[in-house]
Amino acid sequence: MGETLTGHVTDGVFDARALHARFPGKYLSVTSFRRDGTGVATPVWFAIDGGRLVFQTDPQSFKARRIRSNPAVEIASCNAGGRLSGPRMTATAEFVDEGQAETVERLLADKYRVDRVIVMPIYRLIQRLRGRPVASESVALAITPLPSTPGPDSTAGS
Repeated sequence: MGETLTGHVTDGVFDARALHARFPGKYLSVTSFRRDGTGVATPVWFAIDGGRLVFQTDPQSFKARRIRSNPAVEIASCNAGGRLSGPRMTATAEFVDEGQAETVERLLADKYRVDRVIVMPIYRLIQRLRGRPVASESVALAITPLPSTPGPDSTAGS
């Protein structure tokens, strides 16, 4: 149980209430897949927009590149360090158009109002100290959980 959000699905789409119950925290682990099938998990700030989870990233990030090649992802609640705090769920990710990207920006700004003021300058400073470029632009992505998909922790055929 708890592996899926069935009961809150209409026409294959989760409602926002079900997503809020399943993903209550500040961080979402998004596992995207390399060409060889190896998963790479990354914690991201996210918001809920209807039946989708949305987030932003640098358009040149490895995560964005992997999702461009393969939109299949796994998602789970996690903490800032990426430690999972809920079961995994399969989903698909897609880049949203510029008009929707503005909505994503607003949703994230509303949810992370204080965090953006305190955490983002520190994050950018650390990136610069590590010699990594800091993106001045971002792209928005939407993740649509797949209904009735057992996570890898569940047993099949039992």
